[in-house]
Amino acid sequence: MLPLYPVSFQTVLETTFRFAVMSALALSAPGASAQPSQTFDTVEVRGAEFIPEQDIRMTCGAVPDVPYFNFELRAIEDCLMSTGAFESVELIPEGDMLVIEVQELNTRPGRIEVSLNYASQDGLIGGLFFERYNLLPDTYGAARLQYNADVKRALGRLYRVDVIGDSIDLGLRAGWEDVSLDNDSFSQETYQAEAYLSWRSGDRMRLEAGLGYRDYRLFDVVPTASALLQAEQTSGVQAPYVRVGLDHSSLENGDTGWGSWEYSVGLEHYFWNLGTNDRLSDFRLETRSYIPLASNLRMLIALDARTVSSLDRNSTRIMDRFAPGADEFRGFAPRGIGPRDGGVALGGQKYFVSTIEVQRNLKDLFDAPLVGGIFWQTGGAWELDNTLGGAIDDSFHRRSSVGLSLSFEVGKSPVSLFVAFPVEKEAGDKEQVFGLSLSTQF
Repeated sequence: MLPLYPVSFQTVLETTFRFAVMSALALSAPGASAQPSQTFDTVEVRGAEFIPEQDIRMTCGAVPDVPYFNFELRAIEDCLMSTGAFESVELIPEGDMLVIEVQELNTRPGRIEVSLNYASQDGLIGGLFFERYNLLPDTYGAARLQYNADVKRALGRLYRVDVIGDSIDLGLRAGWEDVSLDNDSFSQETYQAEAYLSWRSGDRMRLEAGLGYRDYRLFDVVPTASALLQAEQTSGVQAPYVRVGLDHSSLENGDTGWGSWEYSVGLEHYFWNLGTNDRLSDFRLETRSYIPLASNLRMLIALDARTVSSLDRNSTRIMDRFAPGADEFRGFAPRGIGPRDGGVALGGQKYFVSTIEVQRNLKDLFDAPLVGGIFWQTGGAWELDNTLGGAIDDSFHRRSSVGLSLSFEVGKSPVSLFVAFPVEKEAGDKEQVFGLSLSTQF
């Protein structure tokens, strides 16, 4: 997401000049030189909702371990007020800590964005996005729509902070998806809604627990499709579900850095279709590690793994299983790997994709945000409850690919692309050598 309060170089110069003038005027005031200075171990920002705290600290030079006279603290207050972003600013010494107490002027920032995106998974797709902070009191609201001939999605979200104490938040989300791909021989539709609580431990860890309801169905299976798909066709499964999730990360505001080791770990477990004879257990793991090799060189090590299994004597459906490809497993097309029958990818109840990628920051060479990489990926999708009496091969077959990646920006639009070549594959796999992802906002 773009910064809510972008600061240009000219604005920084103007603010710095104003701060210097204010300090000079304050210094010339009678008795200013007789005032004692104070040094603070930490600088804490209070009252900031939308402007990053680091921006508030650095804009006018409020930093720890620097001696400040009282007139300099007043000058910092005036400097921050001159940015036009605050209704009030007060700097309050509290022992070894300096508190910057602010009240932001814009209490309901937001945006509306129309976009045109292309990704290997969905193709060219139009989008509409809306978000607003304090849409309701202390509540963030957002809505997203995506549409093309084969894929239709809608997602809405409300999020309220500090509903219980100062560390537990409440979230509500609801979505709809209708996917109808010609080469998959079927269509699927899902309605889903969930309420969840989120517990935050500092800036690095978040634990979530949610209770939701899902209605999904598999329909329009072509008569020539696999007998397994014919058996899995359903007019709808409507049932509640439970979700628990844990995220732990050293990354701050998505900044991966190049000079220190950074990591993130995400775990999610769903218990689907509670109260029915179709109960499922669905576990998902995602890890990322960025290891610095030099000032402009790092290694990415990643793992994505999932497993879904029945909790009764029921079988999973193709909508429940996983068939990675495209951006998930570069070198293979969407639904390009895994068990197949009649040429249709059936997905697997288990899958993993691991990645090792050496990335080079090329900003110094091209004076623009540009990251190039060389990667190797390996993994697979396997296992079915029903193999039609052994007619379908659902055993594990490892696939691997190698390739080159490039990420950059055109204006403010992110672009990523790759060239990948499968080096381990199976008969029937669908390959995709080139992949592209871009997003343009209007």
